Amino acid sequence: MTPDALAAAGLLLDVTGPVATITLDRPQVRNAQTPAMWRALAAVGAGLPDDVRVVVVRGSGHSFSAGLDRSMLDPAGAPEGVETVAGLLATSDDEMAATIDDYQRGFTFLRDPRFVSVAAVQGHAVGAGFQLALSCDLRVVADDAQFCMKESALGLVPDLTGTKPLVECVGYARALEICTTARTVAADEAVAIGLALTSVPAADLDATVADLVGALTAPLAGAVTETKALLQGAAQRDLEEQRGLEREAQVRRLREVGRLMAGQ
Repeated sequence: MTPDALAAAGLLLDVTGPVATITLDRPQVRNAQTPAMWRALAAVGAGLPDDVRVVVVRGSGHSFSAGLDRSMLDPAGAPEGVETVAGLLATSDDEMAATIDDYQRGFTFLRDPRFVSVAAVQGHAVGAGFQLALSCDLRVVADDAQFCMKESALGLVPDLTGTKPLVECVGYARALEICTTARTVAADEAVAIGLALTSVPAADLDATVADLVGALTAPLAGAVTETKALLQGAAQRDLEEQRGLEREAQVRRLREVGRLMAGQ
């Protein structure tokens, strides 16, 4: 997508060397999300250069994302021709599910083993914002961060791929409690229960993320990619399958390291 098209969807994209930074850029509404933004995120993910090793997701202003733009739930709340969530009600069940699948692709690309994704979370991360942060491999949060899965308060469920990583981070019981009560999880609790790596003062968030990005891009790219692929799904595999995958990955790594050493 062109920069103008991304801007129209409320996004900024910067690719500098091995690092891509995706910024939700609707600060006037605390980076509230829309179907157009989800489709644009999917397009960004599909178009990332192969040499990108880290993807950072952040929000403009003082919030990561306040979740779904509420006007998207009002059939009369958006200008004519603008895609809304309310518009799904005029479609069949199969069409509705297919459209939600399209929306989810704006979140699933962040799990691609080619790179490590990092959410830099400040202020509100609500509903779709919480799920976008959960879609990233790692979360670094400012001490004013507030996570909330608001969907149940609207009579809905989290459907933007956030349920699986939430359970993986905090376990079934805590995930159920967070989702069904729609309560707020503050930064210190997020760190304590495994939602976030660390909490820092808001003024230090960018520097902390930059340090993490530097550490993630220091090893050989293949080592990070293979390690992420090994860890993804490890909990669902038995030991025999996992150690077999470890062997296969290590053979590939030893071959590449050997080639690099021979070329020195």
